[in-house]
Amino acid sequence: MEQMYQKLADIITGYNQSADLSRVRKAYEFAENLHHNQMRLSGEPYIFHPLSVATILAQMEMDTDTIIAGLLHDTVEDTDCTSDDLIREFGEQVAELVDGVTKLGRIPYSSQEEQQVENLRKMFMAMARDIRVILIKLADRLHNMRTLKSMTEEKQRQKALETMEVFAPLAHRLGISKIKWELEDLSLRYLDPIAYQEIILSINQKRQEREEYLEEIKNTIGKTLSESGVKFHIEGRVKHFYSIYKKMYSQNKTIDQIYDLFAVRVIVDTVGDCYNVLGMVHELYKPMPGRFKDYIAMPKPNLYQSLHSTVIGTKGTPFEVQIRTWEMHRTSEYGVAAHWKYKEGKTSMNHFDEKMSWIRQLMEMQKETPDAEEFMHSLKIDLFSDEVFVFTPKGDVYNLPLGSTPIDFAFAIHSAVGSKMLGAKVSGKIVPLDYNLQNGDIVEIITSSGVHGPSRDWLKIVKTSQAKTKINQWFKKQNRDEDVAKGKEAVEKELRRLELPESKVFVEEIISSILRKFSYKTLDDIYASIGYGGIPLSRVINRIRDEYGKRYVEEVPVISIPEKAEEQKKSVPSGGVVVKGVDNCLIRFAQCCNPIPGDDIMGYITRGRGLSIHRKDCVNIQNALTNANEAGRLLEACWADVQEDSYSAGIVYTAYDRDGILLEIAAMMTQQKVSVKALNAKSNTDDTATLEMTVEIGSRAELDQIMKKLRSMPGTIDVKRAQVKKK
Repeated sequence: MEQMYQKLADIITGYNQSADLSRVRKAYEFAENLHHNQMRLSGEPYIFHPLSVATILAQMEMDTDTIIAGLLHDTVEDTDCTSDDLIREFGEQVAELVDGVTKLGRIPYSSQEEQQVENLRKMFMAMARDIRVILIKLADRLHNMRTLKSMTEEKQRQKALETMEVFAPLAHRLGISKIKWELEDLSLRYLDPIAYQEIILSINQKRQEREEYLEEIKNTIGKTLSESGVKFHIEGRVKHFYSIYKKMYSQNKTIDQIYDLFAVRVIVDTVGDCYNVLGMVHELYKPMPGRFKDYIAMPKPNLYQSLHSTVIGTKGTPFEVQIRTWEMHRTSEYGVAAHWKYKEGKTSMNHFDEKMSWIRQLMEMQKETPDAEEFMHSLKIDLFSDEVFVFTPKGDVYNLPLGSTPIDFAFAIHSAVGSKMLGAKVSGKIVPLDYNLQNGDIVEIITSSGVHGPSRDWLKIVKTSQAKTKINQWFKKQNRDEDVAKGKEAVEKELRRLELPESKVFVEEIISSILRKFSYKTLDDIYASIGYGGIPLSRVINRIRDEYGKRYVEEVPVISIPEKAEEQKKSVPSGGVVVKGVDNCLIRFAQCCNPIPGDDIMGYITRGRGLSIHRKDCVNIQNALTNANEAGRLLEACWADVQEDSYSAGIVYTAYDRDGILLEIAAMMTQQKVSVKALNAKSNTDDTATLEMTVEIGSRAELDQIMKKLRSMPGTIDVKRAQVKKK
């Protein structure tokens, strides 16, 4: 143990040479004496645990009192030591910290309502009183998770679950990513051990190849930065296991399909250097559109700052580059601890409460709301910004993703509750089923034996994968024949729309060839899944189109195109279009790319529906050009002098989400005398907004002018053409 203590002392003097190590030594010997005859379940002397907790706190560069409290955090609860003893030996501040940790107790995943609510209240009260109490508790939980293997399997899962659902999000909200990542990875090890081992195995299999690639990237970037004179530190790392796990399951991919498995981090001295380095990196590697985030200009609520950009490496493999200053790096690692500085014998907030406004609000709320129950309602557990905590009428706490509905809540309780759900009340009032649950809501689910299962429309409302899975499972068990017929009809209808063969032979041959890619055994399985919403129709259709383009294209005679310019004059304009070598042909405009006057266009001979006019840059035309059989269907085309008065054009506009964005766009459109026929706006999870709009314009030049105006608007990320969606 002496060796462990010496390691602790070395860490402390490494960042605080004026630290009073005699007090730390005294606390260590005091704790060792009290825990002398105690052993942990792992068989180690109990003092090993408080020493480890204190070491974690020292690695966070905490003050001496916090480290001493870490050494003593179990003395009052597990020995004969009292708070008065601690005051006498180590002062009031240490005693208060230990008392705070002792009173905080544990937060059980499943408990009686009063205890669970009171424990959450204690956590937030402790945080409002002194954030260091929570930091000690996080260090305590981290070491317990590191040594969890000595517990029973049931205890392992229970501890891992409460760690994943309470302590890891808490570390995230406090910005302590170093602890958050380790807590998540350790929890995953016990919650899904098979997936955990598969991820480790997959990563280790390609370790040498990945390390060589990372070294190549670091050398390339390092050489450029050295030549520029910028002082820097560069490092590379594989992303954390739980981060990879989330991507695999949220995107339904294998680990081999996750392309950004590692990141390169560049640390520099100044903010100006950050942006200079970003420019140099973008000169070396092509940035991926829409994958740049400026957290320096717009820090996260937990104070995190950095530049993130995903770029394409020399091997065609994307990787993420993070650029930050040393101060930002420390904040990213230790969050709240990096800003909560303490001088020996005197605390100094260092303007911390001004930066972390949500903690200041907790402090004010704690003063104004002494009653525990009223405090919980006022607090609404704002701590977890990406989650909501809601209560049953009996007081059981459930945490759900932000944006969850009463339906999500019902299925979180039990699938039987969700399947018999008739309606919901929040705080005693009836709410619609698509109501977004708020932190602190008391939700009552109204059920009825007369309800015979969920509605398919609920799949469009629910947020959680748990609810979607249970709804889909219910329908899967109910009407398989109906689902098969519905899915088959949907496929055939879409094939007709896309002018692909819809014969039984064609469909069965093509779909049968892609069954393995979707993990289905029979044709009816995939039809049924489409019917009940288990798999999007678009995914199946896209696969069919790919297979069709590869090997099942009907051969047609190649149509010769007259080369003499005068022969083009013989063509009859149809819809303002001249097609070389074709007279009096039925012409229609393709909805996949929606060409307008001014676009470079090309004709495509369809099966039984005349000539389809596409933009030359249309993905379908590009695919046809690479297919010998399809290329024979393409004809040169151009716009005639006679044109329609107006055309519909689709625009997709992406920008950082902010108030007034719709009003600004509307004002610009009015100024340009452009009519907006349709508008669909949505907010994205990454603080951006996407607007899909259909406008009436007279020419390509007019459309270009509108798109130029949109690109010049503040906060714009991307502006591009889109298909017009027909009502």
